[in-house]
Amino acid sequence: MKRWLALAGLFAAAVAFWPAQQAPAQGGGWTALFDGKSIDNFNKVGDATWRIEDGAIVSDKGNGFLVTKDSYGDFQLRVEFWAGPDANSGVFIRATDPQKITATNAYEVNIWDDRPEKDYATGAIVGVAKVDPMPKSVGQWNVYEITAKGDTFTVMLNGKKTVEGKDNKHAKGVIALQHGLGNKDAAGVANDKGVIKFRKVEIKAL
Repeated sequence: MKRWLALAGLFAAAVAFWPAQQAPAQGGGWTALFDGKSIDNFNKVGDATWRIEDGAIVSDKGNGFLVTKDSYGDFQLRVEFWAGPDANSGVFIRATDPQKITATNAYEVNIWDDRPEKDYATGAIVGVAKVDPMPKSVGQWNVYEITAKGDTFTVMLNGKKTVEGKDNKHAKGVIALQHGLGNKDAAGVANDKGVIKFRKVEIKAL
């Protein structure tokens, strides 16, 4: 009987411990840039209609970015996102001009399943690392895990590596969440519609 109670106690302790191990823990060097309540860590650039709904940042109209107030060099970034079928979005890292963010003065980890050039669609780093095959992200919650360490970049989507690339043009810069084309005068296909949602954004310096 005593042995059974001891085993039961160990099992209960393991069950209680398990969720804590699976959750992306705050602490351990992680800092929440968005926690479901406030976008105070970001500046708005452009005319995208950012708002908070049901614990997520949402935009469904306009072209623009939410841009972090701080700059980052080497880091791990976790972003939970949901994209509609016609949404053009992305996570820009190490952007050197906070007021005019492009794929040439930053690294764009794309969120755009319907991008005409699929090589640099969802899961790719535009101009740096092509994705093949392109994963599907539309209509579901996804988790990006982006690592920037020196000149090496790794992108994980829902636990699977999509690309790894090297580039040394930008060593440090802001992080930006995109809706639409971003800059109205940027080259590409204009798309200021579609729904993009970001539910959690957290970063850890390396």
